[in-house]
Amino acid sequence: MAVTDFLHEEEIPVSCTKEPEKYDDEKPSEREQCLRAFLSYLSREEKSERTIAKYERDVRHFFAFNEGKEYSKENSKQFKTWLQGENYKVASVNSMLASVNSFFRFLEREDCIVHPLRTQNRVYAAQSEELTKEEYIKLLQAAAPDEKMVLLLQTLAGIGIRISELQYITVESVKHGEITVQCKNKIREILLPSILRMKLMTYADAQGIESGSIFRTSGGKPLNRSNIWQRLKRLSREADVDEKKVYPHNFRKLFARTFYQENKDLAMLADVLGHSNINTTRIYIKSTCKEHKERLDKTDLVW
Repeated sequence: MAVTDFLHEEEIPVSCTKEPEKYDDEKPSEREQCLRAFLSYLSREEKSERTIAKYERDVRHFFAFNEGKEYSKENSKQFKTWLQGENYKVASVNSMLASVNSFFRFLEREDCIVHPLRTQNRVYAAQSEELTKEEYIKLLQAAAPDEKMVLLLQTLAGIGIRISELQYITVESVKHGEITVQCKNKIREILLPSILRMKLMTYADAQGIESGSIFRTSGGKPLNRSNIWQRLKRLSREADVDEKKVYPHNFRKLFARTFYQENKDLAMLADVLGHSNINTTRIYIKSTCKEHKERLDKTDLVW
């Protein structure tokens, strides 16, 4: 569908493919209408709610910088330079530029698109960013009084599941020994290790959970990102583990590194994690700076 067709269908003025007017108090500005049409388009493309929210946040960030100026390549380049000056990481800058570039493609304004920052891939991960197995054990020990939290950490690290996929860990799937996960328009099967399966069923039985999601709030609703994130931050302080390392995705990366160390099969790991691009998987298994240094020392070419 052409952008003009889509805009007509959404009852958005075709003029939004040109420079939109500033906001007024009576109705949404054309800029706002264009953004709404873009977000609606993303929804039709079956992007996740989280992805759509990120696109909106990044485009509004650009709007705030642009301050109603006419869209142009020069303004996009200035936005790119400004982001660098604000000390955003290269990955963050490129992520925001990708969102804004997508918005311009939707408006058929390819003339406003800018290239991402170029960077050479680092062959190792910063020690300050990666959660180690030792730190994971410390977190488990600190969480010991909270049976649900211990089991949650073991589930995240034990099968490398995304936080958004926890809802698929149900009594029914655990009994079956296999979880069917639907994420990012893909469906994949995840096998449960025997020990984890037993722990999940024991917990469900003890809590009187007979069906549905096992990880739930006191009100019976599935745990969400906010519930878990807050508890992890408190737990990091209790365990004396750097708070910057303790977030759901880092348990997934810990699983990836551990799995690869045992199997050395990158393609299989990509399938397990649900990655369509194996280069994404490569990022997960980077050794830490300390490990990389130890490997360099073992070359024994300098004495």
